[in-house]
Amino acid sequence: MESFFILIPILLLVCYFIFRKDSRKNYVQLGETDKELLFQHVHYYQHLDVEERIRFEEKVSSFLSYVRIEGVGTTVEPLDKLLVASSAIIPVFGFPDWKYKNLSNVLLYPDTFNTDFQYEGGDRSILGMVGSGYMNGQMILSRSALLHGFSNKSDKENTAIHEFVHLLDKSDGATDGVPENLMKHEYTIPWLKMIHEEMQRIEKGKSDINPYAITNEAEFFAVAAEYFFEKPDQFSHKHPELYEALSAIFLQDPASREI
Repeated sequence: MESFFILIPILLLVCYFIFRKDSRKNYVQLGETDKELLFQHVHYYQHLDVEERIRFEEKVSSFLSYVRIEGVGTTVEPLDKLLVASSAIIPVFGFPDWKYKNLSNVLLYPDTFNTDFQYEGGDRSILGMVGSGYMNGQMILSRSALLHGFSNKSDKENTAIHEFVHLLDKSDGATDGVPENLMKHEYTIPWLKMIHEEMQRIEKGKSDINPYAITNEAEFFAVAAEYFFEKPDQFSHKHPELYEALSAIFLQDPASREI
């Protein structure tokens, strides 16, 4: 009987290490080549200090460990995975423990697709989409749009960041341009007022924000976030109030890194 009680802690310890190993078997560790690819292709990463880069790399590793990235009609390259993960991490870099609980798969299509998820033939104009209904938990991205978003440093657009901001928006249950779990309730009305005032300026041709932003509040939030992360210095000068609001929402001040 005494030997039985001696064996119990040993068995528990063995179970602990088995479980620990299994829980980390899907963990993706970035190599030096991956880090070099990040530095070459991700403008945001280039402007981080050494400690921030390490934290960014850890978040990218974590994301790639719980979200599957698959190609549909195209081959997924290592760079593709890193860019998808970077698009996911950039908007949530200010949040210590954020995890996309509403995402399990990202499907990469070769180019634009239509509402029937067809990527061949005519009438294709969609660059990215967050799934709903039976597609809930899925994101579809155009691979060409993904690569373009990180290759063109002169524009204010990044399709993949746009879609991940939609996911953030959706995390409170509604994709409505008001990320309620990221902002205090008392800021909701002022934020909506700011959105609608800027929409009016866009309609009158008095704003440099992409006109697609006037589609609805959700699209405004995603389009403005693209600009905020892609050209933060320009955005902060041309839209100081919007910049301050988005800085509070994302808990980031990317323009300060570019000084």
